Amino acid sequence: MQSSNGRPRGGGGGPESAAENHDGFDPAHLDAPAAVRYDDPWYDALASGWGESTGVGGGAAIPLSAVEAGRTERVDAAADVYLQVQRSAAFQEVRSRYRRFVVPAFIGFFGWYVGYVVTATTAPGLMARPVAGAVNVAMVAGLGQFLTTFLLTWAYARHARLRRDRAALELRWDTQELTRGIRGGAS
Repeated sequence: MQSSNGRPRGGGGGPESAAENHDGFDPAHLDAPAAVRYDDPWYDALASGWGESTGVGGGAAIPLSAVEAGRTERVDAAADVYLQVQRSAAFQEVRSRYRRFVVPAFIGFFGWYVGYVVTATTAPGLMARPVAGAVNVAMVAGLGQFLTTFLLTWAYARHARLRRDRAALELRWDTQELTRGIRGGAS
């Protein structure tokens, strides 16, 4: 069989066929024990089985060295710190302040946007009514969309600066101090 570039595919034993079949991918890297760690926060459990080693034992656990075991304990301790911070009253207060602004703002702006679109499609006579010269209701409402976007952005930034940023910065500082203690003073 030939590939789209006219070169034979598979079966060849030369260096060209190896590079062609794998495109620079070395299957030996799949057997590396540190390639995928299950305590990795970016590990996607839904895609488990993709790119993982199927070595001897069918995915049996690989024993960790003493260094890796210590690292795993520190990672677990750091994860506990983040869970502790997430459950703290200060974190919950920052989240509730965020939600108290964002949910009503989203509902109001989304309602205004949907109202504009629905009115433009269902009442074209109303939207075509002149306001001043060639400017009609649709133009005023469309420019109002831009205006409310800028006003909402300004209000969000002001709310964050006045009501959330200081508390979030204190939480970040506390979290870094707690994790620094776990890592032995290294940052």
